[in-house]
Amino acid sequence: MKLDNVFKKTRRPSGRKGYISLNSSKPEVPEGLLRKCNKCGSGIMAEDVKKDYYICPKCGGYFRVHAYRRIEMVADEGTFEEWDQGLTSPNPLEYKGYEEKLCSLQEKTGLNEAIVTGKASIDGTETVIGVCDGRFLMASMGEAVGEKIARAVERATKLRLPVILFACSGGARMQEGIVSLMQMAKTSAALKRHSDAGLLYISVLTDPTTGGVTASFAMLGDVILAEPKALIGFAGPRVIEQTIGEKLPKGFQQSEFLLEHGFIDGIVERPQMKETLAQILMLHEDGRNVTCKEDVKGAACSEDRESVVMPEVSDMSEIRRMRDRAGLSGELSVSHRSAEAWDRVLRSRMNDRPVGSDYFRALFTDFIEFHGDRYFADDKAIIGGIARFRGRPVTVIAQAKGRNTKENIERNFGMPSPDGYRKALRLMKQAEKFRRPVICFVDTPGAFCGLEAEERGQGEAIARNIYEMSGLKVPVLSVIIGEGGSGGALAMAVADEVWMLENAVYSILSPEGFASILWKDSSKAKEAAEVMRLTAEDLYRMGIVEQVLAEPSPYTIENLKNVTSVLESKIEQFLDRYGVMSEEELVQHRYSRFRRMY
Repeated sequence: MKLDNVFKKTRRPSGRKGYISLNSSKPEVPEGLLRKCNKCGSGIMAEDVKKDYYICPKCGGYFRVHAYRRIEMVADEGTFEEWDQGLTSPNPLEYKGYEEKLCSLQEKTGLNEAIVTGKASIDGTETVIGVCDGRFLMASMGEAVGEKIARAVERATKLRLPVILFACSGGARMQEGIVSLMQMAKTSAALKRHSDAGLLYISVLTDPTTGGVTASFAMLGDVILAEPKALIGFAGPRVIEQTIGEKLPKGFQQSEFLLEHGFIDGIVERPQMKETLAQILMLHEDGRNVTCKEDVKGAACSEDRESVVMPEVSDMSEIRRMRDRAGLSGELSVSHRSAEAWDRVLRSRMNDRPVGSDYFRALFTDFIEFHGDRYFADDKAIIGGIARFRGRPVTVIAQAKGRNTKENIERNFGMPSPDGYRKALRLMKQAEKFRRPVICFVDTPGAFCGLEAEERGQGEAIARNIYEMSGLKVPVLSVIIGEGGSGGALAMAVADEVWMLENAVYSILSPEGFASILWKDSSKAKEAAEVMRLTAEDLYRMGIVEQVLAEPSPYTIENLKNVTSVLESKIEQFLDRYGVMSEEELVQHRYSRFRRMY
């Protein structure tokens, strides 16, 4: 028999069965048999990769792992019980094409959303587990992802179980705008209550973990582990390079970088992950059985203690009904004007618009500024200290822009570094110790995106502020007086109430950034502003803010008194209303505020 007559059955790329010659100069390979390593470019057998924890046998590079496969790797066989599988995201901004995109991804991935949550055992120890899946919109955190995490953590608190979350995310979900940003507060607040109950939370960072996820639940673990060479950071490398105008050093923002700078506890190879988690869980297991003390506030310690457990529903309709029944506590005190969203953005950025220090002078007496974060530096993009408001001692903090070019450079144009957020948190915790209300003035394009900020833990600093503010035992009021940009603004806006001036804006990121990410064209910022629903009226109607305060046009230091005279009266009402609440009532109210917010 001639070799030319020997054939092998295979499957063509079209899916039809056919025959190819073994001596063909370009032999075909059965579909799915080979894969190409995206690290070294080598061709590798897919089955070998699956058997070896999805690690390249040639270079040791890590492939990304699907959520259910990850659970199989770490959970005892047959123990995983999935929760909230049918929960799906709505389209809060009515973003064109978003619903179709979700349906397409659901069909392609077999997932309803970007995270899988549930309960499992690891070497016999029961735990709550959540795993992000990067195939679904890069595991960005939208409403459903935040809701699934919050519910899982709440159930873990009620059942007194540890929590393990595997993070893998591009950050906040652009198509859901400010609603996505609120998930940072919701997940962090749920973890704060879980922690207050004396329970363990392990965060495992995988490639990539960036943006709003880094600045919330990913960096809040009692123990934070990471896989080797995973990209981890608040701002992405491309954004930082554009900001500083130079290439980043090799290995910047990888797991090894974070370990060296003290932001994670260890790097764990994938084959050892289950054993490592089991050991950590075992060492903490005794603590779970300790009867919780009466001084643990805001967390469920038994089946009898009141806790917040959301209903089992497959969409967000029940949450919205709860929010509608709760109503809004404030008012829309602005005359109805039809200014376009982009006009509001421009007004919020006006050079002659009053800044944080102007409000300090107009509203408070006896102000004493305090400096420094007690770790590294004094960030002048945040100012704060103690003062009196109509005779009452208060702590006041503001994100500070300058009144001229020289001052703006000195204050980094109101973009805080980690040192600024840590200074703000130090002042808040000091206020809590001495039972002073906290009043924050928010005005920032966003947190600073720079090499030094990443080195000092920008994501962790923002996450820690959100986490701690959710549980402060004193009244907290935040007023957005200009720009409220992304997590950099939220880190000072986890409050009992959030108010906005009429021409202030509050958004997931700048319109320029939104247009650049979703439409690859930053020049479409005006169109993006209309889509993002970032105006005060929009946010009031969505339940994100409680009050909107009218302002004159144009609004300058010359007519600041027109605003502060109204603001002064409303602040007094706020302090009277919240000042009579117990510590438990304050914490519960703040948690409920974010919990029913989509």
